Amino acid sequence: MASHSSMNIEKLKLVVLVPLFALAGCSPQVELSQEAPSSADLIFIGDNIITMDDNVASAVAVIGDRISAVGSREEILAMRDETTQFVDLGARALLPGFIDAHGHFGGVATYSALLDLSSPPVGAMENIDDIVAAIRNWIEVNNVPAGDLVYGVGYDDSLLVELRHPNRDDLDRASTTHPIVIRHVSGHLSSANSLALANYNIGVNTENPAGGIVRRRLGTNEPDGVMEETAMGLLPGTGVLVDEELGWRLRREAADIYASFGITTIQESNVSTSYVEALKQQALEEPFAVDIVTYIMGNPLSDEELELVSHDSDYSGGVKIGGVKFTLDGSPQGRTAWMSQPYDAGPPGVDADYVAYPSYDPDAYRQRVDRLLERGVPVLAHANGDEAIELMIDGIEESLSGEEMPDHRSVIIHAQLIREDQLDRVKQLGIVPSYYAAHPFFWGDWHRLSFGDDRASFISPVKATIERDIPFTVHNDSPIVPPDIMRLVSITVNRLTRSGYVLGPDQRASVLEALYSVTQGAAYQYFEEDEKGSITVGKRADFVVLESNPLTIDPLQLENVGVVETFARGKSVYRQVGLN
Repeated sequence: MASHSSMNIEKLKLVVLVPLFALAGCSPQVELSQEAPSSADLIFIGDNIITMDDNVASAVAVIGDRISAVGSREEILAMRDETTQFVDLGARALLPGFIDAHGHFGGVATYSALLDLSSPPVGAMENIDDIVAAIRNWIEVNNVPAGDLVYGVGYDDSLLVELRHPNRDDLDRASTTHPIVIRHVSGHLSSANSLALANYNIGVNTENPAGGIVRRRLGTNEPDGVMEETAMGLLPGTGVLVDEELGWRLRREAADIYASFGITTIQESNVSTSYVEALKQQALEEPFAVDIVTYIMGNPLSDEELELVSHDSDYSGGVKIGGVKFTLDGSPQGRTAWMSQPYDAGPPGVDADYVAYPSYDPDAYRQRVDRLLERGVPVLAHANGDEAIELMIDGIEESLSGEEMPDHRSVIIHAQLIREDQLDRVKQLGIVPSYYAAHPFFWGDWHRLSFGDDRASFISPVKATIERDIPFTVHNDSPIVPPDIMRLVSITVNRLTRSGYVLGPDQRASVLEALYSVTQGAAYQYFEEDEKGSITVGKRADFVVLESNPLTIDPLQLENVGVVETFARGKSVYRQVGLN
């Protein structure tokens, strides 16, 4: 297996010295590309250049889409001529472009066209009456004809006053003449009104699908409107109201949204091969300004279809296939994460020994991951609960048993409730955990109720991972929460819940460690550490300019650090409104 020595976070502590070198008037040694011509297309100078590698720099030069020199102002300003774009950073900070380690690009696009039912700070819904009123208003403002579907996204039972899901009766108050479907913030549950249930033939005789549950009215077989996991497939998906032309326009706008948060590489997960081929075709007609890495959803594919899925070594118009993703369980905020030990507080009506359930056949996962690794196809596996994580790890271990360890970098997506003993196996097997590290703020208080303080405090155990020298990443899982990287960094560092409780203070990362996870760590996860993740000569000229240096401010202010400008492949792809 490839060595992780180049990923050692201790080496990154050197970049903290950047402002100190500048203040002391020291001149760092310039690193120049051997093939660099004498003039640069783009030059940055400043005292807050965070390279995320060993280099200390006060200037950076770009030629084409590559970083051509990193070092002192004097040496690099010699590469300036009348055609060079010159950026004096002043008090601003320059970092490598942020890398989205996991999310759903198409979901960000589609959600922007649907009714937002999020609670603060993302939206305004505080109770079920707010949701009912918002749906009524949407119907009125958009003049939705009777009989047409109304779709809302982002409601969160853990943040509603009632602490429950809106059911069919609640949604019937919004309309009985429009079918209504609303999706939970986790993306793992939906709710529908009576007309939608009738239109999609969901009734007393509807059986629970494998890996899902149709919730029922207490003491009856009558659906109450709430669908868990694969039962959501009985209702239409979020894309049903978005036609092809609108979808392509929304995806262009979504790429701009990501760029506004400093992101230069985006993940598009849980998609079909036909969707990816269409996305690539659009990219050939008009290349995306940032990179998009897609992962084919493996769960629904036949063995024959899965055998045809491979991965791309190069981008086509900014798009490539990164591998295959499986979903093994549900979500902790939806209380469907598959656990080895019972929930402290589970969904309504469940037994005291409730541990949730797998959303995919464990034997099918084991057999399929073995074949994919044999073919060298990268694998992501969504696993939130520790029992689902155990399955993910077991599948990798069984696949690699008796073989020389390949550099496979299989990824546990979310890994929320991973145990310490599982971390040891993760290190041994070369698995990369990608933590949904936004959880402590968004749902930390809820998790304390669901799992108790001990388990909740070890959610997204970044520090325990660092102590084991395990490469890792963190992510927002957008559109579940917005793709705001600086807020993600802030939560990873501070672990403050909505109530102000510090959830697992021993698992807080340093600012540098958190930045690693969205730069070098994420580049490593994508097998792109030679191309991205640090301001290093020869790498892609992907940068984010921040309003201030995140290494020198109060960590509690990290989420307030704005993105001033984003550069991808050496070109500005986002600029703060009003920037001079």
